[in-house]
Amino acid sequence: MQTINFKRASIASLIIWILGVTAFVGSYYIPLMDNADEQANWFLTVALIPAILIGVYVYYRRSNRTNWLLLGGFMFFNTILLDTMITVPLFIIPAGGNHLSFFGDPGFWMLGIEYMLIVALANFLFSRK
Repeated sequence: MQTINFKRASIASLIIWILGVTAFVGSYYIPLMDNADEQANWFLTVALIPAILIGVYVYYRRSNRTNWLLLGGFMFFNTILLDTMITVPLFIIPAGGNHLSFFGDPGFWMLGIEYMLIVALANFLFSRK
């Protein structure tokens, strides 16, 4: 088992974050539910599955097996940084929220658990022995 490649993991987490934010924001333009915020959260929950699989695939394209817990934790930490610097100021604050409401939402941390579980699955699928 090798140590984590921070550059590749950062690129992979950026890809995942871009796909997730795109799905979240894009869902507001497709009215399927009465509650647009709830719809956006459902879109994000579903969109994270292929986004994380793509991101971890990109990571493992040129790397050997890495501890999934370290990889997932580092990638989720990068997502938190990107959300802090970009998502919250650009999308949440103009809608009346703030950093505390965003990161204090249990749904955010449920997405974090989903993130880690899918990284574990992708680790099993894509890592070379």
